Amino acid sequence: MLTTRFVTGSPNWIDLGTPDIEKARTFYGGLFGWTFRSAGPEAGGYGMFQQDGKTVAGGMTVTPEQGAPGWCVYFQSPDADATAKSVEQAGGAVVFEPMDVFEMGRMAVFSDPSGAGFATWQPGRNKGLDLVNDPGSLCWMELYTPDTGAGVSFYTSVFGWETNTMPLPDGSGSYIMVNPAGTSPDAMFGGVAPLAADPVEAADGPRWLPYFEVVDCDASVAMANALGGKVRMAPVDMEGVGRFAKLADPAGARFAVMQGEQQQS
Repeated sequence: MLTTRFVTGSPNWIDLGTPDIEKARTFYGGLFGWTFRSAGPEAGGYGMFQQDGKTVAGGMTVTPEQGAPGWCVYFQSPDADATAKSVEQAGGAVVFEPMDVFEMGRMAVFSDPSGAGFATWQPGRNKGLDLVNDPGSLCWMELYTPDTGAGVSFYTSVFGWETNTMPLPDGSGSYIMVNPAGTSPDAMFGGVAPLAADPVEAADGPRWLPYFEVVDCDASVAMANALGGKVRMAPVDMEGVGRFAKLADPAGARFAVMQGEQQQS
């Protein structure tokens, strides 16, 4: 379960790169009720998506030359420079070298050996997200990768994650759940799934997919569609988990929504 009591290796930030931050503000505002607060002119257009005054994500405008629209997940590190070395030693690549973000913290952006992008955040004044697991906030994440064993090995080497495994319902393989080192399985925050087992994801290649909690999955899907988003996978139920769907915003950034079982009627 995600928590804002961040420890090494736990997700502590997420942000959106989009060609039009104003359109993103309209879409996510209509879908989740988010507002957007600029971090100031010195931040180059970067800002915070907030829910009732609590930061749930960051966001910024990116040009096509800078990259495709998408969500990037950050994992906590006590030393971003040491994490960058670990990434390279484990076969990943450093996309953006570690750099200070004013006094807020220190960040770096990477890709794992399969090409899935992720980042790290070494907290300074900004300790991370203010809200997770509540409606309109990050509640889970999944890595889709061609080789789950190799993927787990890489991230375990970099962050020290611990794992638990369960068979997929259709018998196509195993679903691996991860939690930070030294925590119990109750601290699971994400899963690792074989890319080939999910046609919806296979077409787009390896990536991290964020899930946001919603009160009503079907209503959220209808709203996303009305706001110009795309339904990549219609709502489905998963026993013991809840009801979820996979979406994309109008710019093409992919994400999912989850109505936890406790909120099922």
